[in-house]
Parts: sequence; C-alpha cells; structure tokens
Amino acid sequence: MTDHLDLRPHKVVREDRADGSILLRSGYEMSAVDRSTGVWLDRWAAQTPDAMFLAERSGAGWNTVTYGEALTRVRDLAAGLLARGVDGPILILSGNSVNHALLTLAAQYVGLVTAPVAAQYSLIPAARGRLEYVRDLVQPALVYAADDDAFGPALDVFDCPKLVSHVVSGRAAALDGLTGPADVDAAHASVGPGSVAKLLLTSGSTSDPKAVVTTHGMMTTNQAQIRDGLPFVSTRPPVLVDWLPWNHVFGGSHNFNLVLANGGTLYIDDGAPIPARFGRTVENLGRVSGTISFNVPVGFAQLVTAMEADAALRETYFRDLDMIFYAGASLPQETWNILERMAIETAGRMPLITSSWGLTETAPAALLQHVPAKGAGIVGVPMTGVTVKLIDDGTGRMDVRVKGGNVFSGYYDAPEKTEEAFDDEGFFITGDAMRFADRDDMAKGLRFDGRLSEDFKLSTGTWVQAAQIRLEMLALLGPLARDVVICGAGRDEVGMLVVPGPDAMDGVAVNGALCCAASRNICQRIYAQSEAVSGSARVVARALVMAELPDIGAGEVTAKGNLNFAKLLERRAHLVDRLYDDNDPASIVL
Repeated sequence: MTDHLDLRPHKVVREDRADGSILLRSGYEMSAVDRSTGVWLDRWAAQTPDAMFLAERSGAGWNTVTYGEALTRVRDLAAGLLARGVDGPILILSGNSVNHALLTLAAQYVGLVTAPVAAQYSLIPAARGRLEYVRDLVQPALVYAADDDAFGPALDVFDCPKLVSHVVSGRAAALDGLTGPADVDAAHASVGPGSVAKLLLTSGSTSDPKAVVTTHGMMTTNQAQIRDGLPFVSTRPPVLVDWLPWNHVFGGSHNFNLVLANGGTLYIDDGAPIPARFGRTVENLGRVSGTISFNVPVGFAQLVTAMEADAALRETYFRDLDMIFYAGASLPQETWNILERMAIETAGRMPLITSSWGLTETAPAALLQHVPAKGAGIVGVPMTGVTVKLIDDGTGRMDVRVKGGNVFSGYYDAPEKTEEAFDDEGFFITGDAMRFADRDDMAKGLRFDGRLSEDFKLSTGTWVQAAQIRLEMLALLGPLARDVVICGAGRDEVGMLVVPGPDAMDGVAVNGALCCAASRNICQRIYAQSEAVSGSARVVARALVMAELPDIGAGEVTAKGNLNFAKLLERRAHLVDRLYDDNDPASIVL
C-alpha cells in the first residue's frame, strides 16, 4: 500500500569476525555530502527564493519566511555577530521560533557555535540550578532569549552580552538590531565539515548532561544518509508541522535539517503532547497538511483519540502524508493499527510508518527502517556510511557500537569522558542493546532492546533488563502512565513506580503515593501480561502510582523531558520501600 512512495529496499552486508563480534554495513554507497548547512540555505535561496521555508503562528494565521528572505536575514545577523567579535558559544535559552532558527543559521553560516538548552531551565525557578550548570559547562560568549520579560531572571544569571527578540526593560540588545560591517562571504567560505556547529546536551538520564560537539559534517552526512534510505524526501520537499524541541537532536538536527537540506517547509507547532498545549497542536494540524509526521508515541496516542472525534482533522492530516515517524520509545501496536485503519479509510493509501535509532552523539540517525515493517519496535538497518559492531552476550542480546561520518569525535571540555566513549577500534560505545528481528535475515533489521546501564540484579542474582521492561509497560499501560521507573535491585521481585498519565490522575495522595481508581486497570493489564511471560526477571510483581510528578528542579527530569532514573530512585527511596511493603494500601501487589 506504500507503492506511491520512492523507497529503497534494505541491503545489508554482514561480517562475522573471529572474536565473535558482528559488523553490519549498508550495501549501498553513500551519496555526496555537502560541506556545511549554509550550503543548503544558499542552494534553495537561489533555486526557489519564493518558496516558504519557515512559518510560526501569528494570531489566527502564520508569520512566514521564504528561502530568499531567510538568506538575507541570516547574512545580516551573521554580519552583526562577526562585528560584535563573538568568539565563543551562543547559548539559546528559549524554544522553537523563527528568530531562534535564523540566529542558529546565522551562526552556522559563518562558523560560530550555538548551544540550545531546554526553555524550562529558564522559566522554572526550581530548575535554575540546571541552567547554572550549563552556564559553567558551556561558558557562553553570548546569550539569546525570546523576550526580556519571561527570560529576564534567567538572563541575570549570565555576565556575558545578551540578545532578545523584543527588548522591554533594556537589559539586552535587540536581535533585530544585530547588524554590522563584516566579511560574511570569507567567513562562510571557511566553514567546512570539521567546523563545529552546535553543542548539544545529552539527556542526562544517568548522570549530569555532557555537551556533544556537533560538526557541520556530522549533520550534512546524516542528511545524505537519510536521503539514501528515503529518496522521496528529495523528490518531494517535506512539509512538517512539528513541535519537537530544537535543544534535542531529533527536533533540532534531524527534523529541522531534513526540511532545510531538501528545500521543504517547516511549520513551527507551538503545541506539545501535554494537556495544557495539545489543543494547540490539534489546531495547527487541522490547518496544514504535512507530508511527514514526527512525534513520540504518547503524542500519536493523543492524536488518534482527537482524530477519532474529528473527521476534518483526519482529512487534513492524511491528505498529503508520506510518512509517520515515531521515536523515543516503541509505538504501541494499538496506536499503529488505528493509524493504519484511518489512513486507508481517509486517504485510500498507506504512509510509511517507521522509526530509526541513534543518539545525540550520532547526529542522530545510525539505523533506519526504510521499508514497511510488520508492526512496531524495529529500528532498521545501518545507514550508508555507518558500520555497526554487535557483541552478543550469549543470549542473543547485543551491545551496539557504531562508527561513521555522522558519529561525534568527543565531548566538550571532557577528555576523560571522551576517552571512555570509544573502544580500541574507534567505535562509539552507545550503551544500547539490540536483537535481530530475524537472525537469518539481516534485511529484517534490528530491534531496540534497552539500555545496558539500566540493568540490575534481583536478590537471586538474576539480571533484569529494566529498559526493555519499561518499554513493554509503557506500551501496555498507554494513557494510564506518562512514564514508569523499573526498580528492584537487590530485592526478590521486579517493581515499578508509575508516573500517572492523564487517565490516572484522580485519586487520594497518601505520603507520596496515589490511591486511584486507575490502579485496578493498571493491575489488570499487568496481571494479564504476566501470564504470558515466565521468570522473575520478566514479571512486574508490584507497582505504585506516584502522587507527585517528577521534579525538573531536583534533577528528576532532564532537559529533553526524560526521567533521570537514578536521581528519581534516590530522591524517592521511601516510595520504593513502600512498594515492597505488602501491607501498604497504596501498592499494587500481584
């Protein structure tokens, strides 16, 4: 049903080595790689100057910028940055916007470096300590924020010069006034694949975030690799309505650059898959028919619920849709099935429903499923120019390591962590695990199997693959759980702390635990699944719903919205103790 799309069959070359490791490579040659992101902007400003590049909401409509307008504004901003003598990272505090995009492109155009961070660090007073950590790590030469009112207290944390889009109190210079005499052409010509473009913070889910040195070559290589696997993105310029934050490599490098590299259009969605902002996402998706839909599984789950009740939304969403792309976790099969049904009923054809795998350090995509898969969970095969090394632990679960032009060479100002990140052959040690979808057919791809660092042992000495169980529980519980934390190290059974979703918020809080009506539903779902598996390391035997949501200020939530599992378990050790108390009325004991 995806015959209308220009897709490329999987072709994988396998090498079994004497030491037991397996190398996988793409059977295709990688296409040409551009020297910098600025080349993309030059190209489309010359070829399609009047084509829309960026759009953001303005009242009932959209404020738009064409490729020709973008190049003019980028060159003016770049001249201003050079005239100011900016010689260090530009820290960007605020979220996605046209001005954020233009400043980023201006810096990259002349070889300067940006470092975007989560807006929550500035807007939530309790998270100000995280902002100070980033300040000390990055040591910016310039700080940018969207406006002086909302970001004023955060701007006061910095001693360096500041820029804002709209100056109110006069504490900073205005972005619109950032111009000056400078040789932009010479600076632009000097930017090459090895030039640093961004410092991107890692998730910090197990330790303090590290800053990944991201070069132009890493990003331009990754876009060439995506086009190699998905040729239709270049033959039909992508149109995105996208909320994914640019301080994250998925939204800021993968999605933004996909549009820019292929002359597409990005409608900046000012919504998000959270209760307070999801209505705005629905409104935006109802106005624009995109060709590619990127989201996390919880976002797609909310979207299908909205589309079930709104035929006009369904029509607009599926009208021009070529691809549905999920990331961050496995898409629940129930959500997948509904999307398939709606696509056929509404548009009479199927978009490619797919995913990929990678990390901030791989810019990000290293594996890509570029043919239709039978169900969720498969993350694909090596992209062109990527070599994947797999080390089997004897159970079919494999440690994954990668090498390629899209892979970073080091962390910012952290030589010891950089050295620890690579093995003696120069492969990046990702810390992730994979399994073959079919050990006899490499073209069937790989399945993500969790983070090796999250595994722990029960009191019996049995290893628990916590990351894999977490993915299974998230798929199982759906809207009942925003996230879950698997625990039980040194205990007799696997336990789980549940961060309640929108369908599990009602209840009575008792010393940090939530006694709620949804507990019975959670219990029934877990019990039904437990009958299909065996072994103490696979079965979640007890659960507890947390009354208080994770605290970003206390470090329980990372800049990317992920949970810092170690920090959460440390701060809520009393809840883990209650979880294993059979007499505690708030615990669900199976």
